[in-house]
Amino acid sequence: MAEAAGAHPHPAEKLGYLGLGLMGAPMSRRLLRAGHNVTVWNRSAGKTTALVEAGAKGAATPRDVSAHASIIFMCVTDAAAVEDVVFGADGLTAETGTGKLVVDFSSIHPDAARDIAARLKAANGMGWIDAPVSGGTKGAEDGTLAVMAGGDADDVERVRPYVLAMARRLTHMGPTGAGQTTKLCNQVIVGCAMAVLAEATRLAVNAGIDANRLPEALAGGFADSIPLQLFVPRMVQGIHSPPLGTIATMLKDLDTIADVAQATSTSVPMASLAGQLFRLAKAARGADADALELYKLSVERR
Repeated sequence: MAEAAGAHPHPAEKLGYLGLGLMGAPMSRRLLRAGHNVTVWNRSAGKTTALVEAGAKGAATPRDVSAHASIIFMCVTDAAAVEDVVFGADGLTAETGTGKLVVDFSSIHPDAARDIAARLKAANGMGWIDAPVSGGTKGAEDGTLAVMAGGDADDVERVRPYVLAMARRLTHMGPTGAGQTTKLCNQVIVGCAMAVLAEATRLAVNAGIDANRLPEALAGGFADSIPLQLFVPRMVQGIHSPPLGTIATMLKDLDTIADVAQATSTSVPMASLAGQLFRLAKAARGADADALELYKLSVERR
C-alpha cells in the first residue's frame, strides 16, 4: 500500500539529487519542503544556489552526493549524460555503493538502463531503479507527476515514500528497463496528441471559431483529456515559456520508440509520423524550443 506523500520510514534516509534542470529543480524543492535532508549537484554549479538557500547541501561532484546520501535521485538530459554522471571522473562509481540506490528519472533507452544498472552494480554494488516521469514541468512544480518504475520490488518500496513527496503516483512495472519501456508508451500517446491537437487547433483558427474555447466546449466528451486542457490554450495564446518540454526531448523519445519498435517488430505508424513532424519542428523552431511550437508548423489562413 502506498504511503502518504511526504511520509517516510524511521530513521529517514539521506537523499541526493543530481541534475537541477526544468524537472530536477522543482522536484528537489519538493523534497526540501517535505523536510528531507537533500544534497544536490548540477553540472553548472550556479543552479544549486537557490536550492542551497532553500536548505539543501551543495556538492561539487556526483561522488560527493553519493558520499552523503543513501538514495540518489537523478534527472539528466540523455543516456550520455547518465553515463558521465555514473562512470565519469568523480562519478557515482568513485564512491562505495553497497546498500545505496540510484533512482533515475531521466528518459533513456531501456537497453541503456539495463546496461548502466548492471555495470554500476558490478562496479560498486549500488542498486538502480529506472523511474521516468510524466507530467512535465507543471507536474514537477505541483507534485502531480506519474512515475513508472523498473527494478527490484523491495527497492521500489524503499524509495516510494520519498518519490511520493514529488509525485502523485509511483507504479512498479517490472524489472530494470520496464519503467523506460512504459515511458515510451506514454510518449507514443503524448507525441501523437501534440500533433493531433496542433492540427485541430489550426483547423479551428482557420475556420474562424474561437480556438481558446475548444477545451471548454469539449470538456467531458470523448475528446477531453489533460493534453487538450493544457496544450490548446498554450498553442493558441503562444505561451511557450517556461516550456512544458523541448522539441529535442520529444524527438529523442520518439526516435527511441522507433528503435524499440523495430527491435520488437511493432508497427508504430502514428508515432513515426509524429517523429517526422517534430524533426521538421526542430529544423524550423530549434531544438530547445517548446515542443508545443509544433503548432507553428501549420499554416494560418491569410
